[in-house]
Formats: sequence, structure tokens, C-alpha cells
Amino acid sequence: MGESPVHAQGASAQVSGVGHAAGFWIVAAVFFTTMAYSTVPTPLYPLYQEQDGFPVSVITVIFAAYAVGVMLSLYLVGHVSDWVGRRRMLVIAVVVSIVSALMFLLWPEVPGLIAARFVNGASIGILSATATAHLGELRAIARPREGLVVATSVAGAANLGGLALGPLIGGLFAEFLPDPTELPHAVFLVLLTFGALALLTVPETVIPPDPRPRYRPQRLSVPRAHRSIFLAAAFGAFAGFAVFGLFSSLAPTFLAGTFGDGDHLLAGVTGFSVFASAAIGQLALARVRLRTQLSIAITACSVGLVCVAVGPLLPQLAVFIAGGVIAGLGVGVLFRCAIATATTVAEPGHAGETLALLFLIAYAGPVLPVLAVGVALTFAPTSAVLLVFVALVLAATVSAAAIMRRRAPR
Repeated sequence: MGESPVHAQGASAQVSGVGHAAGFWIVAAVFFTTMAYSTVPTPLYPLYQEQDGFPVSVITVIFAAYAVGVMLSLYLVGHVSDWVGRRRMLVIAVVVSIVSALMFLLWPEVPGLIAARFVNGASIGILSATATAHLGELRAIARPREGLVVATSVAGAANLGGLALGPLIGGLFAEFLPDPTELPHAVFLVLLTFGALALLTVPETVIPPDPRPRYRPQRLSVPRAHRSIFLAAAFGAFAGFAVFGLFSSLAPTFLAGTFGDGDHLLAGVTGFSVFASAAIGQLALARVRLRTQLSIAITACSVGLVCVAVGPLLPQLAVFIAGGVIAGLGVGVLFRCAIATATTVAEPGHAGETLALLFLIAYAGPVLPVLAVGVALTFAPTSAVLLVFVALVLAATVSAAAIMRRRAPR
């Protein structure tokens, strides 16, 4: 994305406090912690709702603010580390996340919650691409003969693994510890501060070019010769992220309103299970053929989403949660296949720009559909809203996966 960075192979290790091997694990740990903090509020939304007395639709606005923050920062600064440096942008990303924690603590009213989630999303948009690139470069210097398997696996585990663990941590705080709307943010404020300080010891892997390139927003690129298959991949990613958005924002509302279970730990476990199954699916099927992965994605999305819709009608909580886990597996694999498809069809020299557009479309998934669900819940029964949502997402994910599978190499 952008101008090719110049990599620093030796000098940075002499200036920094740790070597490249240790720096790799420091970056991975901070990446994991920051991603986890971004989903800690999931089981806490009903507590804020009870505290401030706002309707369910406001929860979706608070969550959508996070996704908008991710999208804007990805577009505006997600590529800047190529010429500013990885370490500097990672520190900035963590500091922005610290600011969001302070906002949660000092401004717990609705406008503050929306602003804090937007700022937190901005930190994740800066962090994701930068940390992934930094991990790959640190590992390549520390273990030049190893290849990319370890670096990409650790980056994926830190990303989705952190997203998975966040709701579980939030649920544990809400269920067993005092001040659940304050203590989680205070604890992560401390953890993130230590993380930012630890990043200062990590070797830099990019030497800023001289003269420094003029700033411009991220370039976006649609492969002209393969526009239809790219749009299918992007549409599948959009629909898949809508599922993540539903479970990240409204799962506690469905559990309490439909199943009469307001257990905050259960809400956290539900969010954890959906993200964890996505991460496990991506790792377990990484070496499986693309066509086979897409077949698994179609099956898992179909079975899982049907269970998500049927669970509240029975009503059977276990069916609803199992459906979320199965759908999470399918969505995780589908998103991995969407990335592989976009990378394959990208025009030479424009892979980063094509992936940037894919990520931006994907992150719109938790915004528009989830906002629509939140608005619909104000005047329609929960089960009816869920049925319509599931029907639309099921059609989108299955059709997108089928198109990609038809075009995948045999």
C-alpha cells in the first residue's frame, strides 16, 4: 500500500532495547491486547443501557461508530507506516486506544460512548495493517529461512484471537468484579500504557525514505479484468462482517430479551465463541484447497445462520449459540477466501490497494446492516427482525462463496 518501504536489517537492533526475535513477540502481545480491548465493551452494553436509559437502537449506533472509526483510519493512515515507520505508528495506535479508555472512564454518557468507540476504532484501523506488516518483517530478519507461515499465523491469532477474548474478559468483569463499566477500562488503560512503553524497545524495520513522500490517502483499486469476482469477494466479506457485528453489539440484547437470560458472562462467552471459531477455522483450514474451503464456508454459513434464526423461535438458547459458533466458522473461512481471491485477481503492483478496498467494504458490514437491525428492533419483534437479517445475510454469504468457488482454480 503506497510506496515500497526500505527495510532496516541491522542498524535498528543496535539502537533499540531488544532484538528482532524478542521484538516480534512484544509486537504480537501488544497487538493481541489492543485487539482484545476493542471488544471488551460487548457484554457491557446492557449495563450502559440500564445506567443511561437509552433504547436498543443506540447500542447499534455506539457499535457502528467503532466500525466507522476503523474504516476512516484505514483509508487515511493505514498505509502511512510504509514511510513514517512501523514502530512509530504502532505506538500512536496504542496511545489512541489509551485515549479511548480515558474517554470511557471520564465521559460515560451516550455522546461519550459513541465518541470513545469511534476513537477506539481509529486505533484499530491504524494498528491492524501496521502490526501485521511489522510482524512479518521482524520475523523475516530474525528467522530469514523460516518463510511467512509463523508470522502470518501469529498475526492472525493476535487479531482474531484478541477480538475473541475481549468479550469473555468483559463478561468476567461484569459478572464477578465491582464497577464493571469502569474497572475493565482502567485495567486495560494500565496494560496499554505498558504496551506502548514496550513498543519503544522494539527494532524499527522501515527506514523512512528521503525525501519523505507527500501524504495522500490510501489508494483503492478494483481489478478491471476481474471486477465481478472481486465484487463477489467484497460482498461476501461485507455480509460476513455483518454477522460479527450482530454478535459484537446485540448478542446481549437477544440473550436477555428473547431468552430471558441477562447473564453478562454468558453474553461474553457467546461473543468469544463466535470470534474464536472464526480464528480456529482460518488456522485449521489454512492449507486446504480454496475450493474446499469455500464449500466448507457455504455449509457452515447455511447451517449456522439457520440455527441462529431458529433458536429464538423454539426458543432454545443452545441452538442460537451453536448457530453463532458454526456461522462464525463459516464467516472466518469465507473472509480468508475473500482475501485470497482479491490478492489473486489484483493487478500487478496494486495488491495493497485492492486489499485496502476489500477491507473497507468488509468493515461497512457491521455498520449498515447492524444499524438497520437496531432501528427495526424499535418497532418490530426481535424474532422477525432476526429472521429477515439471517435471510439476507444467508443469501449474500452463500451466493458470494458460490461465485468465488466457481471461479477458483481446480
